[in-house]
Amino acid sequence: MALLTGVAPDRIAAAARRVMARCEELARVSATPGEIERVYLSTEHARVNRLAAEWMREVGMKSRQDAAGNQLGRLEAAEHGAPALMIGSHLDTVPDAGRFDGIVGVLIGLEVVRLLRQPGPGDTWISPFPFALEVVAFSDEEGTRFGKALLGSSAVAGTWEKEWWALADKDGTTLRQAFLEFGLDPARVGEASRRPEELIGYLEAHIEQGPELDRRGESLAVVSSIASARRFQLVVEGEARHAGGTPYDMRRDALLGASEAALAVERICASEHHIIGTVGQLEAFPGAVNIVPGEARFSLDLRGEFDGQRDQVWNAISRDLDTIMGRRHLRWTAREIHNAPAVMCAPLLQDVVREGIVSTLAPGSDAPATIFSRAGHDGMSIGAITDVGMLFLRNPDGISHHPDELVSGGDVALGIRALAESVLQLSADKA
Repeated sequence: MALLTGVAPDRIAAAARRVMARCEELARVSATPGEIERVYLSTEHARVNRLAAEWMREVGMKSRQDAAGNQLGRLEAAEHGAPALMIGSHLDTVPDAGRFDGIVGVLIGLEVVRLLRQPGPGDTWISPFPFALEVVAFSDEEGTRFGKALLGSSAVAGTWEKEWWALADKDGTTLRQAFLEFGLDPARVGEASRRPEELIGYLEAHIEQGPELDRRGESLAVVSSIASARRFQLVVEGEARHAGGTPYDMRRDALLGASEAALAVERICASEHHIIGTVGQLEAFPGAVNIVPGEARFSLDLRGEFDGQRDQVWNAISRDLDTIMGRRHLRWTAREIHNAPAVMCAPLLQDVVREGIVSTLAPGSDAPATIFSRAGHDGMSIGAITDVGMLFLRNPDGISHHPDELVSGGDVALGIRALAESVLQLSADKA
């Protein structure tokens, strides 16, 4: 049953227009002219934090930047210090990014607060629920600058690792040095962490970053889980020899072995349900036009809905690589550089998101889709301290991490209504 009553449709339409306009405004904050690029602890990061803080205050929230550079807004409940429902996403981007990945979730969160807030003492606003409302703009979901994703949300989850301080960007600036240059104190990063008792849950609206909703002709979906992921750097060793003088029966071409391995990844993963494998980097050494490659290095990004299925596929890939390299008289090694378990969205939060979506549908419509996220999100970190729920918005043609990334204003309006309804449903459950 819908609980969001008395809100005129034109008010939600105006909220959606505001979200779309602010996505365009944030897109102009970029390190690269003609593209969108904002990385952690940069001047662009500082600029979008200032804008987010201004918009948080505009809807009645108190705003602060935490010890890891995340920007947070809080709307207190009538009982000061009550635990909070956190809503948000991230404002950093990949290089040559789209306008909506992460950004739309932060801005939808602010519009949900605008819709649900109630007048408080004097000219203040309060949360009408037995919990506070917080909106968070995470600072580094993508990991573009230092090669380590989810830095901002990891700090909030209290899972920051001291080894990360030595990470360096392409210019040799370490994470520790970047903290200091941004005006943050590395010794205080632990102050960004939140305790489980401070939160009742985390909700995030995000574009799907895939085509399933578009193919279904639907605007919104419930997210069941965030994919488990493993990443590897692989090295194939052969023998570098003269390209003209070495006959084929004597060649130990590392590049051909790596290329065949990449095709094996595609073949194995395509035959498995909900397993995605991607070779995104491939280099050959010594890299001369007239030398048979003696070494090749390539990456593997492996994702699945469930950890066990993902690991079974890695074992199958490993067996295939043994066969390929044995036949070609090559050696191969793999170094795992990332391992993240699947994060299951909490049943209660799936239910309230589902009810929120249903409230936007015509009577007699089919039940909303429930799909898992093949992309990673800040909820993967936040799941360590509180329950996580997610709502997906249709992403036309599934284009993301690209300038052509898109979401429609109409779908944003539905997303705002659905997420606000989800909060109301959650409050009713907690009453």
